[in-house]
Amino acid sequence: MNTGMLWFDDSSRSLTLKVEDAVDYYKNKYGQSPTVCFVNPATFAGEKIVQNGVEVRETMTVMPHHFWIGVDEKAKKGKGKSS
Repeated sequence: MNTGMLWFDDSSRSLTLKVEDAVDYYKNKYGQSPTVCFVNPATFAGEKIVQNGVEVRETMTVMPHHFWIGVDEKAKKGKGKSS
């Protein structure tokens, strides 16, 4: 993902709810569904989440309580290929 939206949520709610809010906001703002959300490993807490087609991945490049959400360019390019 080259570009995306940075979302901040330091509430005590679950990671699933935080991602859900970020996804809803992204859809309303950009008119399309995101496919990936990157979070800090401390925020991730080892949970494997794919929520409404959005895969949550961990990365050290995102600060705790931040969510970098957008469309995975590799997955986007792969959709146009036929087998």
